[in-house]
Amino acid sequence: MTDYIDPTKETFAKFRASDRPGPIHMLNLVKFRDKAVYPDGRDVTGAEAYKSYARESGPIFRGLGGKQVWIGKPEVMLIGPQESEKWDIAFIAEYPSVQAFVDMLRDPVYREAAKHRTAGVADSRLLRLEPAAAGREFGEIE
Repeated sequence: MTDYIDPTKETFAKFRASDRPGPIHMLNLVKFRDKAVYPDGRDVTGAEAYKSYARESGPIFRGLGGKQVWIGKPEVMLIGPQESEKWDIAFIAEYPSVQAFVDMLRDPVYREAAKHRTAGVADSRLLRLEPAAAGREFGEIE
């Protein structure tokens, strides 16, 4: 099984190339390590490391106009792989633009905070979404 922590150069280039006006939503699915893996060997859980990442990167995220629009704790995988797709947290973050997301990743304070994400995350998925108004029926976009 492949664990996904960071985007590849190819997928990031595709992300940047598909720029469009307006906000983007980023669906985050995150699985924490039982014990974080830091080069200095500090003894914290993956969840604690991720909380450090959120605390330190949050001001950058908010300063660029980002906001969390939804968060939840996954409970049961009703449809999908039962063993390989178990997540500790799911959330949707909104950025005012693709460039705001890129600017966050390039910020030196964010880059320093990201060490906690790398240390604490065992696996993740990050899916860019175009916000749309919900329809009246399942799967309907107005």
